[in-house]
Amino acid sequence: MEEFVVPNKNGWNLSLRRIRPDGEPVGRPALLIPGYGMNSFIFGFHPTGPSLMEHLASRGIDTFTIDLRGMGKSERIGGNPSYGLAELCIADVGAGIQAVLDKTGADKVDLIGCSLGAALSFGHLACVPDAKVGSLVSLAGVVTWKKVHPLVRAAFFSKELAGRVPFKNTRAAVRVLLPVLAKLTPSLLSIYLNPKSTDLSRTEEMVQTVEDPVPQINREISEWIRRRDFLIRDVNVSAALAQMTYPYLCVVAEGDGVVPKETARAMYDEIGSTTKELCVVGGPGDPIAHGDLFLCKDAQTRVYEPVAEFLLRTHAASAGVA
Repeated sequence: MEEFVVPNKNGWNLSLRRIRPDGEPVGRPALLIPGYGMNSFIFGFHPTGPSLMEHLASRGIDTFTIDLRGMGKSERIGGNPSYGLAELCIADVGAGIQAVLDKTGADKVDLIGCSLGAALSFGHLACVPDAKVGSLVSLAGVVTWKKVHPLVRAAFFSKELAGRVPFKNTRAAVRVLLPVLAKLTPSLLSIYLNPKSTDLSRTEEMVQTVEDPVPQINREISEWIRRRDFLIRDVNVSAALAQMTYPYLCVVAEGDGVVPKETARAMYDEIGSTTKELCVVGGPGDPIAHGDLFLCKDAQTRVYEPVAEFLLRTHAASAGVA
């Protein structure tokens, strides 16, 4: 694991991590973009086996993750402490893409957006149409809110309230609450994680991915849910999907309560790509929710490998390799 920092030209140093393949890289480098209230730690961790980063690298893919501003080890170096989704979409994702290209000498990078990270990926492409991107993967991602879970709707019902409530020490709170919820109210926890599907014995490590929510982004998410379409600086990202032709893999968790399957697969239905695939994980008697996609038992074969296969296959097709 290599770690390095990249300035985003907005007054922040962003933290990136990299795992190189053992041999010569195959295909394009991949950049994983984390979702909301989390950092990239989860991509390098799995409770019982190789992580997503490790699995992709084992398949020959030069694999990077990024902590956007306010996440992980990223640091403010004089920039504005207030920021929203536009800054993450345009400046931070752009800085990550350029860093990967600079480090590898590749001409394009594959983006893997996770949850909100998928929206940030699509938002970047809608605002920066000449971005050096080869293909796209979303893991439980969202752009257009086709369906909203009642608990998510309640949490973001009021823009003013969502933007005023201070969030501090969220990681410590989750460290205490996670085992309690798993034991006493697993049905409540199951919109995000299912104890039947994911080994929760390593909570101390798992919660390292948790970050404090950002009030300004809370306000923007509240407006986004009410409006349904994703807007970045007057660019309607939801509408822009129809003009996007990147090869695209949409991974959906059948039992997701944070991003319901109808919302997660909406991008698959709306994108203009002729090369697109849908991978639904879970089903009756097999509860796979939002966080289970990254942490569940057999994630390596059920989630990680379909992602690796898609990236390698689309690169080979673009390169004209039989």
